[in-house]
Amino acid sequence: MQKQGIDLIGDIHGCAESLKLLLNRMGYKVMDGAYRHPSRRVIFLGDVIDRGPRIVETYEIVRAMVEKSGAEIVMGNHEYNYYCYKTPKCDGSGDFLREHTPRHQRIVQETLDQFAHRHSDEQELLDWIESIPLFIEHDDLRVVHACWHSTLINRLKERVASAPVVDKQFLLNSVIPNSFEFLVMDRLTRGTHLRLPNNEVMISKDGFKRHFFRTRFWAQEPKRMGDVVFQPDPLPEHIARTELTPADYVDLQFYSRDERPLFIGHYWCEGEPKPVVDNIACLDYSAVKYGKLVAYRFDGEKTLDRSKFIWIDVDAEFPR
Repeated sequence: MQKQGIDLIGDIHGCAESLKLLLNRMGYKVMDGAYRHPSRRVIFLGDVIDRGPRIVETYEIVRAMVEKSGAEIVMGNHEYNYYCYKTPKCDGSGDFLREHTPRHQRIVQETLDQFAHRHSDEQELLDWIESIPLFIEHDDLRVVHACWHSTLINRLKERVASAPVVDKQFLLNSVIPNSFEFLVMDRLTRGTHLRLPNNEVMISKDGFKRHFFRTRFWAQEPKRMGDVVFQPDPLPEHIARTELTPADYVDLQFYSRDERPLFIGHYWCEGEPKPVVDNIACLDYSAVKYGKLVAYRFDGEKTLDRSKFIWIDVDAEFPR
């Protein structure tokens, strides 16, 4: 029996029309209420919700595929954030796991608006988020939304007997700063990051003030901050030249080139999709910002192939 191929799809963020076009382009058709392929299946890399114009429809497409056609999904930081934003603390304070600040509300506003008159559907979404695993590990590949943090993942495996699905208590504990649960959710769904030196602040392309910058976890023998930055916003030159400190090295991770292929989203890449190194592909190319909705067609290869990326160019195919 021929092994089933896997199509990995990056951050969708409510771009349902782009998702349908991408699935059709890859040969998926709707049968019995879900997109299916005769010889392949999908793994979604998380961040299905927030920001985009058709969040409810996107969620319905993805959930139907997971439940009916054998697709898989890992949790993104946007699923986690929305769950926390809508879940009250257990202390009776009336507060929520994620504080309802203007900044946090701005991120989830589109999802709030599109589920505003669909309360039962929204509760089903929240219940479904609880069921989403944090990572997927098969014999020939690994999938996580932002960072494969081996130390935390190995500890999590010891605590979770079956699939890496965390329970409600784990999520409640995850908002306690520096708890094990906090570190797992932060590193796996948001990635590794370093604080800007000298209390400096950057204004990102999405308009937020940031005291940290996102870092790559595959840099071999990095020396300076510019060697590990991995985000669309470049570091100011004087920061890029700043040497890494012993404390910085503690916060960094390293995924060896000898490890099985790894697929991530999260990082807002730009340009023509390609592997970041031979065994790591980032599939987030800012579809919701009129970039690309990207998939990789995986067939067990150990070295990722640039020709196996497929995408929808949102700006060209859905012009504003």
